[in-house]
Amino acid sequence: MAKTLYVGNVSPQASENDLLELFQQAGPVDSIRVLKDPHSGISRGFGFVEMANQEDAQRAISMFNNHRLKDKELIVNEARPRRPVDRPGRSSGGGGRRDYFSGGAGRSSGGGGGGRKRY
Repeated sequence: MAKTLYVGNVSPQASENDLLELFQQAGPVDSIRVLKDPHSGISRGFGFVEMANQEDAQRAISMFNNHRLKDKELIVNEARPRRPVDRPGRSSGGGGRRDYFSGGAGRSSGGGGGGRKRY
């Protein structure tokens, strides 16, 4: 079963290919994803590596946690499961402004949830 690793403190100069070459030393890599700022395209300094199995993932952690890559020491550990993110403008109920977007009559009265936020 595949195991996902969190890789932090990734240098902006390190590419996904650099990480692939490194992590393949521990075993087969299923996927690599370095997160980037959507506006600038610059690396956010962390990513995820999916190893083929648990044994290879543990080997990668022991080999590459605190390993220097492009002048930065990587932080490598097991990725935590994703949890739902409460995003602004997406209310789960209660409170909120009633206006055009939420179906209200333009009056501010509690209840009804937040409306759809438009930018």
